Amino acid sequence: MLEKLAKARYLSRLTGAVNRLISERGESNAVSMADEVIHNYRKLSKDQHAKFFTFLFEKLNPDPVSVMTAAQHFSAEANARNYIKLQRVTEPPRQELFRRLNRASNGTAALVEMRRDLLQLLDKLPELTAVDFDLRHLLSSWFNPGFLKMHRVDWKSPAEVLEKLIKHEAVHAIDGWDDLRRRLQPDRRCFAFFHPQLPNEPLIFVEVALLPEIPAVITPLVDKKAETMHQTSHYKVAAFYSISNCEPGLRGVSMGNFLIKRVAEQLQAEFPSLKTFVTLSPIPGFVDWIAAGADIANEKSSVQLKPAIRTAREQALEILGLANRSWTERLGAGWHPDNATEREKSALLCLASIYLGLGSANRNGNPVAKFHLGNGARLHQINWAGDLSRKGLRQSASIMVNYLYDLSSVEENHERFTQGQIDYSRAVGRLMTL
Repeated sequence: MLEKLAKARYLSRLTGAVNRLISERGESNAVSMADEVIHNYRKLSKDQHAKFFTFLFEKLNPDPVSVMTAAQHFSAEANARNYIKLQRVTEPPRQELFRRLNRASNGTAALVEMRRDLLQLLDKLPELTAVDFDLRHLLSSWFNPGFLKMHRVDWKSPAEVLEKLIKHEAVHAIDGWDDLRRRLQPDRRCFAFFHPQLPNEPLIFVEVALLPEIPAVITPLVDKKAETMHQTSHYKVAAFYSISNCEPGLRGVSMGNFLIKRVAEQLQAEFPSLKTFVTLSPIPGFVDWIAAGADIANEKSSVQLKPAIRTAREQALEILGLANRSWTERLGAGWHPDNATEREKSALLCLASIYLGLGSANRNGNPVAKFHLGNGARLHQINWAGDLSRKGLRQSASIMVNYLYDLSSVEENHERFTQGQIDYSRAVGRLMTL
């Protein structure tokens, strides 16, 4: 009983502190009031987060009557005064609350933390997406790449930064300090974005291998015992093999596309011999897509498969027969790329080319493909047996992809992708038919 009373008291103190901060007219007490809000927020239990964000949604919305009146005035006379009035009344007071909280000591970090908590509630409380929209809107401005600093991370970087790389690597797990040290050798690079308010917090980082040719297999790139190549004249290809977000609270805030382009430009300036920039990327969800019927269309899709491709897709599905025996069962029975039949190999490569080359622009397209193609890359090559890890076999039947970044055409490719057009190589196109 006492615990319940204490929790209720924390929430009451917090809402009271919010009301005082949002009604404060001057700035002399704003920082201390913002500190008080954050202090009280951090005393909440997880189950109270929903009550707090619901309070923000219900009590700090725009006034509908004022919005309607301002909209009618602007519709009748679209002058500057009516425009400014409309903007003021449509902005929810909680946006001003978030701006004032950002003035607190470590306020930026606290707001990112709040959004991390908020995102965990959206599935059960979809009405809170309005609060998330406002917070993401501000974070997108504050974490605009123009404000971010790109730094190379190397073995001399602060230990707390290096520890975060190990913790947040999301594509190819880093197996301790020896593994990390190899990934930071001269023929490897790691770059990260940092925010001035979070100086030792990498927000997103990309790992790059400097190679003589385009890689088709991931193992040599992440082998901690691999020999280091010191001759820089052999660096012909920069392969982006992993990109990881470190902060869940910044989900949906675009940073990765700007990071890759900046890294490519910096590497090209450092090593004039580099002519090719590619990724070696996984295909998460590929096997699940096959198991669900390998349909690239949706209610808003304009994709129409050519008869030959449609026939190839049906034949590939029949060859794999996942409706009769699941992929998990096949793996459990010992399936491996080395013992796959040529028909199975052709079927999987055919489906991968259709999935990525024709379906990536759809709403439900592969997220990794959407990221790179949306950044202006080209679907260059699909690689058999590229990732033989347990995760790679389970998610994509070991298949990996090279997306090619031609710096002279990324803008054009980006524009085409926004219109639903995917740029892919002839090699990929040939895989679409059996």
